[in-house]
Amino acid sequence: MSIQHIKEILSIYEQKRRKAEKLQEKNIQNVYERFPRIETIDNEIRKLGLIMTKSLLKSSSNAQAIFENYKQRTDQLSLEKISILKENSISIHFSKISYSCEYCKDTGFVNTGKKCSCLKQQLINKAYSLSNLSTVLEKENFNTFDLSLFADVAHGAQHCSPRQNILEILSICEHFVMNFSKVSQESLLFFGPTGVGKTFLINCIAKALLDKGKIVLYLTAIKMFEILEGIRFHATKDKKIYDLLFDSDLLIIDDLGTELTNAFTNSELFNIINTRILINKKTVISTNLTPEDIKDRYDDRIFSRLLSSKYCCLKFYGDDLRAM
Repeated sequence: MSIQHIKEILSIYEQKRRKAEKLQEKNIQNVYERFPRIETIDNEIRKLGLIMTKSLLKSSSNAQAIFENYKQRTDQLSLEKISILKENSISIHFSKISYSCEYCKDTGFVNTGKKCSCLKQQLINKAYSLSNLSTVLEKENFNTFDLSLFADVAHGAQHCSPRQNILEILSICEHFVMNFSKVSQESLLFFGPTGVGKTFLINCIAKALLDKGKIVLYLTAIKMFEILEGIRFHATKDKKIYDLLFDSDLLIIDDLGTELTNAFTNSELFNIINTRILINKKTVISTNLTPEDIKDRYDDRIFSRLLSSKYCCLKFYGDDLRAM
């Protein structure tokens, strides 16, 4: 996740802390105004603490007696304070700050310096909000992948059945997720006809990475080029999405080839694919086009990048699952 996104989340944490601190101050002030004796007791306890510290510095040999005297006097004051609060149905914890998360005190980090579970969840929530996939992934993920939908008999001239083929692809996708952060990990190019599982597996990958707090941006090819056209020619303000085309941990371009192909789309597509390769950002692309179609439709630079060692090309085939 980018530093900017983390800063945005931590800024929200800071706002929560300030709100909690202001509420604490308000609660204390309200109680003090209603019961001045409680404010006096709190001040006396603070003074006793200072007196004890000074006394210990002057006479450390008499520390036990000094501490016992301090404890006796503060206990008396505390009992009086509790009595007043209970008589008036006020919580004895009225002066305590009420944080949203008591583990990290709304800082996002626990005492060891590690991320609190609440911050981890916020990072995941942020990743989902940026992905364009938050609803569909409840149904389409590795846990709901149904292998039985794929035929276990030969399909056309293919050397193995659709089920055997999808098993191999599934294994590659799981490996892709497990080794996602490795520089050597290839991007993925899914190709094959409509309805053979490409988009479903894309969603499986997306959810697995989003649940790890990775930033995943999903766009259909048509939508991506609409955004790019708006920015280039109509001064549309989609800078955040534009930046994510390059900065997201994973960019998913679905249905490449459904867009109108011209010099502009060729140039923009090459820029995105090539830049992400250069900065070691992973991309997953799905298309109904064959490699031969890609070569005919796009310029040589795009074809060479997609069919290079930086991409693992996976062929999908079988009956249209959507027609079942």
